[in-house]
Parts: sequence; C-alpha cells; structure tokens
Amino acid sequence: MQNPKPSSKMFLDIVGELKSIIKEEGIETGGKLPSERELAERLQAGRSTVREALRSLELLGLIETRRGEGTFLVDFRKHQLVEVLAAFIMQQPDSVIDVQETRRIHETAAILAICKDSALRALPVWESLLKKIDQDGEILREDLVREMIVAAGNRLSLKIWFLLKQYSKVPFSEMTKVDENDSVKMLLLNLGDGNVIATLEAYSEWIELVESERGDNNK
Repeated sequence: MQNPKPSSKMFLDIVGELKSIIKEEGIETGGKLPSERELAERLQAGRSTVREALRSLELLGLIETRRGEGTFLVDFRKHQLVEVLAAFIMQQPDSVIDVQETRRIHETAAILAICKDSALRALPVWESLLKKIDQDGEILREDLVREMIVAAGNRLSLKIWFLLKQYSKVPFSEMTKVDENDSVKMLLLNLGDGNVIATLEAYSEWIELVESERGDNNK
C-alpha cells in the first residue's frame, strides 16, 4: 500500500524526482515531459506544487512550455545551478538561513537599482500595484518582488531569485494581508520617489512579516 506524500512536498523533492523520471524514461533534450496532472499523480504531490516547480524550472531555462503541445526538456542534465544549490542545502542543516539572506540580497539589489534610475522609478507598474491595494485590499506578494527584479533588468538575478524563493519556503504565493499593506504602500511610494533609506526600511518591515509565516506553514 502506498503512503501518501504531504502536499507541502519541497521543491527539492520535485526536482529530484522529476530528474529521476527523465533518466528512467530516457527523455532527451527536446523530448516531452509527462503532463502536470500525470506528474502530480506519479509524484503524489499537489498539482499546485508541481505547477510551481515546473514554472521555476522553466524560468531557469531547464524546460519550456509550448501552448497546446506540452512541456519539453531543454538541457536539464547539463544544468548545474539546481544541483549545486540542492547539494548545499542537503549538506548544511542551517542552510535555509543562508538561502533567506541570499534571497534578500537579490531583492535589495533590485530596490537600489530602481531608486537610482529615474526611468525605472517612473514605470507605471508601481502605481498599478498601489491602485490594486486600494481597490482590492491586497496584491500577490510575489508580484511585488518579481516586478522589482524584472525592472532592475538582471535576468540572472530573477532566475536565481525564483530558485531561492522555493528553497526558503517563504509564502510569496499568497496575497498580502491587512497588516502588511501599509508597509507595502510605503515601499512603493518611496520607491517611486527614489528614497533609498525609506524604501529599504519599508521593505525590511514587510519582508519580516512575510518571513515570519514560514515556520507556521512548514510545521
């Protein structure tokens, strides 16, 4: 009898088991991967977890999704970033702290880049996020950070951030809560004004609230 796996299966587990499937089935570069539904069944994981893992692997350039056709292997076995980070995390019991700090470095670097560039500060996305908070009372946490890193223009930083986000298990996939919105609004307002110190203070206040949920969601 099969033992059900927890729906909160880690990204690392999904990556490892997906790599095993690729090896066992002899899927070559350009070959088609099993569907999201089939993977969820075979890995005994929630579809949302599998979807997020596939999305991150696609952002890392390991797979590609073709609308109406499926998901295809790009160059998974030659890619080293996932394996290097995975090995580090498995060998270091307290590595989640390092991962969290490294993730913050990428987020902070994006804020600094935007604050120093008037064109980036004037991007309409910041006003759009502010309006969404006022109208809906919430925004997706990931949207805020992703848009900042995208605006900073460092594609490698974005790819690394998505991987670090998975390993740090911080709930970026959830909507902001009432007690976060003031900090988020201050972050966006000061970002638009180019006030580095105030923006970083608002960011620190907000990210600490978000990170404080990590333990609650992974007990």
